[in-house]
Amino acid sequence: MTLRATLPALALALAACASAPPPLPDAQVLVFGEQHDQPDHQRQTAQAVAQLAAEGRLAALVIEMAERGRSSAGLPRDANAAQVREALAWSGWEWPAYEGVVMTAVRAGVPVLGGNLPRAQMRAAMADAGRDALLDAGVREKLASAVRDGHCGLLPAAQEPGMVRIQIGRDQSMAETVAAALRPGQRVVLLTGAQHASRDRGVPLHLSLREGAPSTHVVIFGPGANGLAADELRSAKFKPRPDPCEGLAERLKKKPAA
Repeated sequence: MTLRATLPALALALAACASAPPPLPDAQVLVFGEQHDQPDHQRQTAQAVAQLAAEGRLAALVIEMAERGRSSAGLPRDANAAQVREALAWSGWEWPAYEGVVMTAVRAGVPVLGGNLPRAQMRAAMADAGRDALLDAGVREKLASAVRDGHCGLLPAAQEPGMVRIQIGRDQSMAETVAAALRPGQRVVLLTGAQHASRDRGVPLHLSLREGAPSTHVVIFGPGANGLAADELRSAKFKPRPDPCEGLAERLKKKPAA
C-alpha cells in the first residue's frame, strides 16, 4: 500500500483519537463541575453518562437542576421530554442545555435524581445559624467570596451569611442524594456548577465528612479553575457569553427573598 493510500486512513484514525472521551477514573462518584451556559460541558458529561451506562456501571445521574426528592425512576426508557420534565418538576433552568445529558440517562434506564435543596427549605436554611459551625472559617470565607463574586459585589453585606448557608445547604443536599444513590460495583455521576463541585468547599467536601466516605473524582471544565480544587481540569469549547454582571443591580432590586 502506498503512503498516499494510507493517509486517509491515518487521518480518520487521528480524528477518532481526538474525539474520543478521556478515560474515566475508577471512583465511586464522578463529579462534573460545569458552567451552566457552556454547552460543551453538558455534552462531555452526557458522553460520560453514555459510556458508564453502556458498561452497566452507572447507578444514577444526580443533577443540581432539579430538587432533591424529584426523580425519573418511575419512567420508562422511551418517556418523552415532557414526561421527564414533569417528573423532575423542571423549573428555572434552560431545558435545551440539559436535555442531552438527562435524556441520555433516561434512554439507558438510569434514574435521574434531583439533588438540589428544595426551594421551600431555602428560607429556613438562610436563618439556620447552626450551619455556620458545619465548616471551618476558612471554607466559609471561600464560600462568602464566591457569593460576593457571583453577585458582582452588589449583594448587601447583611444578606451574605444567609446566602452562604444556602450554598452549604445545597451542597449537603446533593451530597446526601449522591450517597443514597450509591450501589456496590456501580458509580454515581453528579452534574453541578463548578463552585458546588470544588473539593475544598462543595459537595465532595461534604461527602468526605461522611462515615465510609466514597471515593470521588472531580472534573472541572475550562482552562483554569479560578481557585477551585479539582482532580482534573478538562478542556472544553468556550461559547462567548454576555457580561453576567450587566443589569444585575436591577434584577437584585426586583428579586423577592428566597
